[in-house]
Amino acid sequence: MDLFLIIISSLLIILGMAGSFMPIIPGPLTSWFGLFIFNLIPTAEIESTILVITFIIAIIIFILDNLIPIYGSKYFGATKYGIIGASTGLVVGILSPIPFGILIGPILGALIGELIFNNDLKKSIKSSIGVLIGFLASSLIKFVTCIAYLMIYLIQFWEYI
Repeated sequence: MDLFLIIISSLLIILGMAGSFMPIIPGPLTSWFGLFIFNLIPTAEIESTILVITFIIAIIIFILDNLIPIYGSKYFGATKYGIIGASTGLVVGILSPIPFGILIGPILGALIGELIFNNDLKKSIKSSIGVLIGFLASSLIKFVTCIAYLMIYLIQFWEYI
């Protein structure tokens, strides 16, 4: 049973790190569940204060993850069409086989979305840059948090073995 919990918790930690860049998977929350499942092993306990603090951080980041890209893009003048285009472009970018599709997709999506709404190319490019900055800031915050959770996990795993 311990081996099963270790495998599941490890997979959740890794999935959380990947989720830092994918809009479908909540990265820090997924990594936190990896910590929680590892805590279910009777001989590998993580202090409850660490679990509570990391859970609160994961929830705060989950909320900020939805706000940072919106405010970043709105700051640069994006409309809802640019945000919808960026979200669509992100999904297409993830699924496409092109290198850096995860970055190119949201930029092109925001640009196309803004161009459909208004024909001002300069404003559309500015909005696209705002979407990119918001996406990168959000992804960086999530990835750093997942790395911290990975460190906690590795320290606890090292004590377990």
